[in-house]
Amino acid sequence: MRSRSQVKEVIDAGNGILRLEPCWVPRSFMIPGRRLKLHPDDLYAFGGHRGGINERWFSSTTKASNGPHTLPDEGLSYVRPKSGSKFLLKEAVESAGDLLLGADVMQREGGWNLLCKFFDNMGPIPHHMHQSDPFAKLVGQKGKPEAYYFPPQYNQIQNNFPHTYMGLEPGTTKEDIRRCLEKWNQGDNGILFYARAYRLEPGAGWQVDPGILHAPGSLVTYEPQVNSDVFAMFQSEVEGRIVGWELLTKDVPAEHNKDLDFLISMLDWEANVNPRFAESNKTFPKPVNPVEGSAADGYIEKWITYGTPYYSAKELTVLPKRAVTIKDSAAYGVIVTQGYGTMGNQAVSTPSMIRFGEVTEDEVFVTSDVAKEGVRIENPSASDPLVMLKHFGPGNPDAQPLLRK
Repeated sequence: MRSRSQVKEVIDAGNGILRLEPCWVPRSFMIPGRRLKLHPDDLYAFGGHRGGINERWFSSTTKASNGPHTLPDEGLSYVRPKSGSKFLLKEAVESAGDLLLGADVMQREGGWNLLCKFFDNMGPIPHHMHQSDPFAKLVGQKGKPEAYYFPPQYNQIQNNFPHTYMGLEPGTTKEDIRRCLEKWNQGDNGILFYARAYRLEPGAGWQVDPGILHAPGSLVTYEPQVNSDVFAMFQSEVEGRIVGWELLTKDVPAEHNKDLDFLISMLDWEANVNPRFAESNKTFPKPVNPVEGSAADGYIEKWITYGTPYYSAKELTVLPKRAVTIKDSAAYGVIVTQGYGTMGNQAVSTPSMIRFGEVTEDEVFVTSDVAKEGVRIENPSASDPLVMLKHFGPGNPDAQPLLRK
């Protein structure tokens, strides 16, 4: 564990901006979409028995929940200081969270409380849900709302199924879903006959609250979410691959593992059968400031995730040959999706290919004090915009006006 003084030294050396090492996560029942810039030889770097790498987690203090073979640091981001050995961002927050997030956030939240990732799959994944707080607490976890944004820079290729099933068709009954669960061991349990698919749109997104069934499609998805890895798969077969019952009951109390009524009760029924689901849940970018004015100043910034108190995110574009100073009211993580330049005293750039275990220049963490003072970002390119996604934890004051009523 790094001491508070050691963390402070690293923060000071980076002028309040920490470089993070790429954090890769495999999933055993999925096929990687091959668009996260990871070298093809490294897609199964955790071993074939663990499955392919189809997720990259950002600014993560959340350990992955990947079964008995999960590594001790799986899903946890490492800080790479300018000198000395790397250390976990989780340890830094635990020993000096007030220096990273602000004393007010540490007092209110007790930590970072955000998980953000890129998800990249070749095809769809099973229709599943994430438990709400009351159900997650039964297994010592937190409920998980999550948001989607589809960055155009990662979605030139849309892979096999650029649609997502979300919710259930209006008129579906709980008895319909109960019959699906009863057929679990017969192959395809037919739950998608009761679901509605939406074509995914690069540059747009969705909000998916706890208890809502969804089967993410094959676009690369940027996903800010509550820092929890709880889920329950409700589909028994996807693309010919069998989904085990244990993936339905992974985060269910043992005494309810065969209780179909309990499993169905985890669903937010009214939200699933909402006939105006897209109107309620699809999101489009909202300019932070009038575009004409900010473009004249050298940048364009948009809210891409908003409407919930749990997290928020922005897309910032710095135009070629321009330098800007951007202020935010809270600490945030950054993943650069296009171009190169500098943030403060840190070089940033988008890699074309990454070897497993290599350090890159595309991910940093900006501490609260520096975010409030303003970060100078420079784009030296004569032609290429510098584009980055910025993810914020719960309670970002700047996002308050965009909360859903």
